[in-house]
Amino acid sequence: MIKFVYFDVGGVLIRDFSKSNKWNDLAREIGILEEKEKDFLNFWKSYEQKVSTGLNVDLLVPIIKKEFSSNFPKNYSLLKDGFVSRFDQNKTIWPLVKELKKTYKVGLLTNQYPDMFKAIEKKGLIPDIPWDVIVDSTIVKLRKPEIKIFKLAEKLANVKGTEIFYVENSQEHIDAAKTIGWQTFLYDPADTQKSTQELADKLKISF
Repeated sequence: MIKFVYFDVGGVLIRDFSKSNKWNDLAREIGILEEKEKDFLNFWKSYEQKVSTGLNVDLLVPIIKKEFSSNFPKNYSLLKDGFVSRFDQNKTIWPLVKELKKTYKVGLLTNQYPDMFKAIEKKGLIPDIPWDVIVDSTIVKLRKPEIKIFKLAEKLANVKGTEIFYVENSQEHIDAAKTIGWQTFLYDPADTQKSTQELADKLKISF
């Protein structure tokens, strides 16, 4: 029996960099040469744990300038100009989320960068509903796929793990949730219309 539904934000509720060319666009914008893109991606991965648990992402700008001899536009913010400006609504899932809210408690379980979630809300990128729980990695200082963040989310939901349904676009995070008994759905950001309908069918929700 499902009592609580958690949603990931990036790649589910919003169209972020998942399965898109937006990362390449960002690299071009800040002056990363094409032959350095792989190195830049590896650099980013080396810092991702730190920024998703509290490090201000804009503090990386001078480091990137030094390591990649890149030229940032004047007064450039990685958070706002690099990331949030490239995020879009995933309107296909909004009606389903609102319908689910009538039956279940709903929450967000998300890896973010500091102040990113506020910027996402301000831009109106996610459904404007009263979320029952919001688990933001930068606030709780834990990140997916760490089991601790899933256990915390379960505690905050105040239900059994087997009563939680989790919608996520990362297989690694899905696998972590399954280890503590959560029900899951792997969302495909490359085909939001189809994936949203499959999710509705699985939950037996008409919208």
